[in-house]
Amino acid sequence: MSADNAAVNFSELVNKNKQTLARLKESPRLLLHRRDGEDLVLTTAAKAEQDQTVVSAASRMLSAMARREPGSMELLLDILPEAFPWVRFLPEPDVHAFAVELVDTMRAADSIGNNASVAQMLTAWQHTAEVHSDPVLLAALTHDHGTDYGPVRHP
Repeated sequence: MSADNAAVNFSELVNKNKQTLARLKESPRLLLHRRDGEDLVLTTAAKAEQDQTVVSAASRMLSAMARREPGSMELLLDILPEAFPWVRFLPEPDVHAFAVELVDTMRAADSIGNNASVAQMLTAWQHTAEVHSDPVLLAALTHDHGTDYGPVRHP
């Protein structure tokens, strides 16, 4: 959360709900700290809708640009290291695969109004870059151990 967002304990919302909710006039979001669970973010429905509109517009524009304009994929590949510095650790074919998957996942997530898959995909690619950034870890994970450990059970 950015510095312009207010933060309070969840108990303040319960015990002083009017005063706590009034803080939403000063801040776009209110971070609610909880002792027994994950922190929550409180915002107005209008602000949440605005945020979703912006994310949706950006997703649709990126998707349309990547599919329509000649050379747009090259432009996207050029700007990825600026937007995601860790992409520099990925092998070249993986950078292209990441770009395609990013555009496709953003477009699909926007179509259902849920960006969780985009966040998950970004995290997975970042972890892949972390593996490639560490030669010892990369060797350990890509080394053929010569042993078949058998079928893997479904979780």
